[in-house]
Amino acid sequence: MSDFGTVLVSRSDIARLAGVQRPAITNWERRHGDFPAPAAGDPAAGEPEKFRADEVLAWLSGRKIPANALRPGESAGTTYGDRFRAGLTGSRPGGLVAAVRQLAGPEADRFRGRLPLTDYLILLLTLVSRQAEDPAGWRHTADRPGFAREAGLPEQEITPQRTATLVEFLDRNPPGSAKESREAYSYLLTRLRDIDAREGGAYLTPPSVTRVMARALARAAAGASHAHDPFCRVGELLTAYLDAVAEHGGTATVSGETPTERELRLARMNVRLYGGDPAQVVAGPGTPAAGSAAPVPRFDVILTNPPFGIRVPDDRQPPYWTYGPARRTEWDWIQYVAARLAPGGRAAVLMPAGAAFNEGAAAAIRAGLVEAGLVECVMALPAGLFALTGVKTHIWFLHDSGSPPAADAEVLFVAGEHLGHRATRTQWALSDEDSARLVDEYVRWCEARAAGSTPAGTPGLSRAVSLRDIAGQAHRLDPALHVRALGADTAAPTDPAAVRRRLAELGHRIRALQARAEASDAEAARLLRRYGL
Repeated sequence: MSDFGTVLVSRSDIARLAGVQRPAITNWERRHGDFPAPAAGDPAAGEPEKFRADEVLAWLSGRKIPANALRPGESAGTTYGDRFRAGLTGSRPGGLVAAVRQLAGPEADRFRGRLPLTDYLILLLTLVSRQAEDPAGWRHTADRPGFAREAGLPEQEITPQRTATLVEFLDRNPPGSAKESREAYSYLLTRLRDIDAREGGAYLTPPSVTRVMARALARAAAGASHAHDPFCRVGELLTAYLDAVAEHGGTATVSGETPTERELRLARMNVRLYGGDPAQVVAGPGTPAAGSAAPVPRFDVILTNPPFGIRVPDDRQPPYWTYGPARRTEWDWIQYVAARLAPGGRAAVLMPAGAAFNEGAAAAIRAGLVEAGLVECVMALPAGLFALTGVKTHIWFLHDSGSPPAADAEVLFVAGEHLGHRATRTQWALSDEDSARLVDEYVRWCEARAAGSTPAGTPGLSRAVSLRDIAGQAHRLDPALHVRALGADTAAPTDPAAVRRRLAELGHRIRALQARAEASDAEAARLLRRYGL
């Protein structure tokens, strides 16, 4: 029941279904000229006025519920339309997620026929997006000319009959909230990216990584109005940032660039689900040195997971290579991000672990960034977070203070390699507690520095190091080098509680090493399969 054009509701019905007091409906009518007009009823004859439910649903879908009015189980971003629809359909949370799991899992072969699995998943992603965007009229998606072309799918394979069958299945399991639509979309996106990764294509930034990057910047750069991802893939970091800002009752504008048509469509749908403007996501280069030389805007917040390890063409020499020529894409991206930060702006860039200690041109660029005071924090993450690869990564947090670094300037190093747990046989993940611990470590340090104090860090997890000491280590930025296992004091702990904490940390490290070994085995097996060995 999603076509509500024949359903009529009174003002009292609207209030009850939307979870507001009856006077709120009259207030909305009076204050908003676009509130739906009554479709039936004659007050003069004693007949209460009634409204078309589809028009009311469309109007309420544009009104987010204030944070202090959310019910238990409702996430930030839930609209009055979500409540209204759930009340009309009697739907329960989780129905849509269960439906897409079935369609993308056990029922996939039956529904997709000869359609390639990747195209089938893109079709499902498009339908979930349309369902969330137009709850009242989305059922007619299959009838619209050009639907397959708009979704980037082969028109000869996407027949109205096939689409109508999927629409009917999803329509029997409508989302109970905007959050549920996002969860369904995220699940399908993960399935699609896992297939891409197996075929040697692009990876999805793991949710536990996007949460750390987004929440850290949402708090450290609180009040920033615009966040940008210059290589936004399918929008996973942008949506994580919108989510993180909403957790604190705020709003933000996001924008991004992505290099392929398929990723552009998926990213736009993803951003729209979180209330962002899809028009702000545009096509961009695979690496900035290959892009346009036109002036680019600066941003308060930049967060990105760019490609690394790819050679930059030798004939490139863009003006933002302030700290040295970049022959690998990671050094092109990090200098590009630094150049696009507005004064006072902050960035989080996912980098390969080797960037922290590689020699040659990499060392020169690293030294330039550090001595300019741009590197604020380097955070090591556990190995095995990415599907099907044991690649080790660090998050580099940059800060453009707008002035040269002070004499007592420091860089915070966070050694989070030992955190996390095994999510699958071959993949590691950070728990909410682990993510919060990493975010808190960075944010507390930023806040303390802003207040004029000089925090040393947390023994075994983080340590602040002066620029002079970093220079003494040839500007190597590996947290494992700078964070000693026992902090500044190398004596073994004797307090029982400290001993227990130390044993727990060692247990975490052992499990992390085991996961790293298994992830490396899985990566080796994947490469062998790829070459038929």
